[in-house]
Amino acid sequence: MMTTIYLIRHGETMWNRDKRLQGHIDIGLNERGFWQAEQVGQYLSRQPIKAVISSDLSRAADTAKAVAKHHQLDLILDEALRERHYGIMQGLSHSEIEQNHPRNHAAWKNRELDFVPETGESLQQFYDRVVASAKKWAEQFAGQTIAMVAHGGVLDCLNRAATKRSLDVARDFEILNASLNTLSFQSGEFGLIEWGRVSYLQSNEDGNNYSLDEMDGSPKWV
Repeated sequence: MMTTIYLIRHGETMWNRDKRLQGHIDIGLNERGFWQAEQVGQYLSRQPIKAVISSDLSRAADTAKAVAKHHQLDLILDEALRERHYGIMQGLSHSEIEQNHPRNHAAWKNRELDFVPETGESLQQFYDRVVASAKKWAEQFAGQTIAMVAHGGVLDCLNRAATKRSLDVARDFEILNASLNTLSFQSGEFGLIEWGRVSYLQSNEDGNNYSLDEMDGSPKWV
């Protein structure tokens, strides 16, 4: 049986706009982020979603609530879907990390799998917890359609799990705020159906699909 997963990045926050690493710090949605959440919720309102699972951080949970309300579903919160814990880098901008924590910056930029930032977790530890959580939910709702709302780093991990792209290779795909990304899960394996849909974010105010990409240490995305 194939499980369909609508994988959604949370809406915009002020720290997304300021390009600061949020990690486990609980930064809420800004006005644009709440609007984005409403748009993705309405877009998915006619889909046969049987469960909505979210990171317990408010920027993800509030985005997920905008999806769940259209399906009369209680939100399932899972802290294993939190963003990576960046330790002492959390709350800092790219330039501040580079200036104040050069070793951490190099490891982040080069996607060193086993480097653990002080008080944080390694990229490999992060990947392992995210994939284990996503598999658990996909198996629990086997053969059904679920929505999963999380963070840029979580989406990066699950894209790589689905495409078999190495975890230490620089990212070459976008991870946009409130984007809809569709995965399959069957026979213990993730597959990629569609990535990066933001067509529902068309705004009468700005006339474009304005949505911020995930801040990432690899050279193309800083």
